[in-house]
Amino acid sequence: MHKDEVLDVSSNLRNVSDMQLVRMADILFAERMKNVVGEWRAGLLRGGSWGPESQGSLNDVNQKFQTTFFQTRPALAVNGLTSRQLKLIKLVTEKHFSDLAYVHVAGESSSRLPLIVYTDSAKDRDILKGEVKACQRKAAEISIKSAIGFRHVIDLLSSERKLIVGHNCFLDLAHVYSKFIGPLPSTAEEFVSAVQTYFPSIVDTKVLLNSDDVLSHIMNKSSTSLSNAFNLLCLPSVAPTGTNNGLANIPRVKVDVQVDNQRFSNWNSGAKHEAGYDAFMTGCVFSEACFRLGIDFNPLAPGLVLQHNEKLQKYINYLYLSWANGDIIDLKTGKSGPDTLGSAIGRRRWPAKFMFSNMILLWGLPTKLKAKDIRECFYKAFGSGSITSVHQMDETAAFVQFSRAELVSDFLELKDRLERDNNNPMSVVHPLSRILETGCVRAASYETYKEACLSPLSELLFADQAERLGMKGEARLVQSSVDVDGEDNREEEGEITLPTFRELKQSGSSVGTSNFQTDRIMDSLCRSAAQ
Repeated sequence: MHKDEVLDVSSNLRNVSDMQLVRMADILFAERMKNVVGEWRAGLLRGGSWGPESQGSLNDVNQKFQTTFFQTRPALAVNGLTSRQLKLIKLVTEKHFSDLAYVHVAGESSSRLPLIVYTDSAKDRDILKGEVKACQRKAAEISIKSAIGFRHVIDLLSSERKLIVGHNCFLDLAHVYSKFIGPLPSTAEEFVSAVQTYFPSIVDTKVLLNSDDVLSHIMNKSSTSLSNAFNLLCLPSVAPTGTNNGLANIPRVKVDVQVDNQRFSNWNSGAKHEAGYDAFMTGCVFSEACFRLGIDFNPLAPGLVLQHNEKLQKYINYLYLSWANGDIIDLKTGKSGPDTLGSAIGRRRWPAKFMFSNMILLWGLPTKLKAKDIRECFYKAFGSGSITSVHQMDETAAFVQFSRAELVSDFLELKDRLERDNNNPMSVVHPLSRILETGCVRAASYETYKEACLSPLSELLFADQAERLGMKGEARLVQSSVDVDGEDNREEEGEITLPTFRELKQSGSSVGTSNFQTDRIMDSLCRSAAQ
């Protein structure tokens, strides 16, 4: 595009075929411009008296014309006219004034400024062509550099081969790659190979905190989410005097921070998930972790290249794929598994699998019911331990996973009986009556949920979506299981959660669509429960 635009400069200087001056307004405007341009040229030839103080009647033309320079040549700048009027001016200039050239150059606001430039010879006219091309090329390069924006930072980090630090940062790297480098590769092996090309040294502070014995001891089995690690490891060393979380006497690396008055008292990581504050916390956690590993941050230390440090090197280029299962991928080899670093990271924090054959999707539930209320109802009806997990998708829909597949059939039979005998006193006092009190509760398998997500129709609540799709509820038992990776991703520990229906529909990336590139990566890595 830039090349075509530069080549188009010559068209500004070539003779063009006459416009058809059939409109009276065009004829009058062209004649008027002929007089204005001729008067300006005559002023130049009368002795060079062409400055602003001698513009004469030009100031009476609504300030549309202004005498200026292009390089060392006198020129007339044309302002505030329509594209058709500019074409007429170009026509008049080329038809009636052989020593004037109509050109476009970059203005102060990067817009193209029309100029009528005086040339004193054919040779000078050729030189002008070259100068206009050079001017437009420079303006185009400035515009391109401005449009590139943050990509300059990514390119600089890559070219300097800097150590990249993140916290649970696999998806961060995937986003950086897709937004600033190119389309995401379709497999994990291709992705890690491509990432290594641009960023050969990456350290994940979450891997560091969980794999090093010293750091694990300091964390004392506490959550290694970013905000918690910052509060535990770093808060006393960056907070103002007087802020104390009880660990201020432990030696720490000193972090000097400049903040405004509004942020001065806010050191409780309340700003987590803001990009800048997350980066700040990650840097502090990394600094403290390195300090605990005995790495000297003294800038005068000879040959200080962190990625070559022997104590840190064994933790570089390992990223979490699944925090729940402890799966770590080695960026150097593309291999992944829970024992990649030979540590105890692979301890499962949650149940290993979702058994789809044990799972029921309920919708049309009372809005006042919470997950704990639903669990309590099932415990009373089928006994303690009958439910593995309950996940609320929205106000009236929830997934319920039973501990045994036969409980699914038991529940469906009991639900059918209670709904048929809703006037029976026993049905009214039954524990499941709290769940079924709306009279329109539907039950189906996880496959129904997937079908609804694949639909181009979109409603905020699953119940509304199911109604639009004509889903009456059916319980097809799916004899399969799937590993679910409960990514921590800087959140506190809690129940396993499936992606909510609202999240899937609002993201604009329904399951199975080809443009959802991040899911394609994750498919080959950790088999997301949403699929």
